[in-house]
Amino acid sequence: MIYSPLDQFKIAPLFSLVIAGIDISVTNYLLVSILTLYVIKSLIFLIKETKSNSFFIIPNGWQNLIEKLYGLVIQLLSDIITTGSEKYFPFMAVLFIFILSNNLIGLVPYSFTVTSHITLTFMMSFSIFVAMNIIGFQRHGVELFSLFLPANTTFFLALLLVPIELISYIAKPISLGVRLFINLMAGHSLLKVIVGFSWNMLLIENLKAIVFVVPLLILVLLMGLELGVALIQAYVFITLTSIYLNDSEALH
Repeated sequence: MIYSPLDQFKIAPLFSLVIAGIDISVTNYLLVSILTLYVIKSLIFLIKETKSNSFFIIPNGWQNLIEKLYGLVIQLLSDIITTGSEKYFPFMAVLFIFILSNNLIGLVPYSFTVTSHITLTFMMSFSIFVAMNIIGFQRHGVELFSLFLPANTTFFLALLLVPIELISYIAKPISLGVRLFINLMAGHSLLKVIVGFSWNMLLIENLKAIVFVVPLLILVLLMGLELGVALIQAYVFITLTSIYLNDSEALH
């Protein structure tokens, strides 16, 4: 039984296996990651006819859902990235579905939330940060450094603005990864606290046990809120990624 709200975030081995001193145990983290990849792969097969192995002429429910998600990503890219937004669509679509799938799987009781670990969220944000710098240098070369110096800035004002802009630029991958990690961990911790309180109230062997209905109703509302957070955080992540990529593309 989980007693601490933070115990749900522990990476626990399901099958311990050590070969030549190397620990290759199957953990809950690995299991959910594989499940997420399977979900992403299965989305393609759910929108195809089994006999002809082609897409439905008249879209079914799953195909409509996937098309709406793709349409959401395409609209976001076209609104934010001013030039060459189409080439980023495959990456952004997979990134959005990957984060969204992990967030939703984490809402299933007794499952594990991979995106509540900063190791994953920071590695994603750091990889994006490296990629946007490579793209910026390929397109603009040393002109990329103009991001740190606004136009028509005097010398003395530049001495103040350049360090601020540089710190803000370096903080991008940190804020991008920490935002996703903090929101999911805080929400799941709050749910665990409410569940524990409701369970303790239920164990009271008198009429006071009926009071547990109040935190139980709050729990239902929080589950709806967490579902919204799972969707919004995935959308926010790709929105900020699009903004950072637009800086590399257009130097804005």
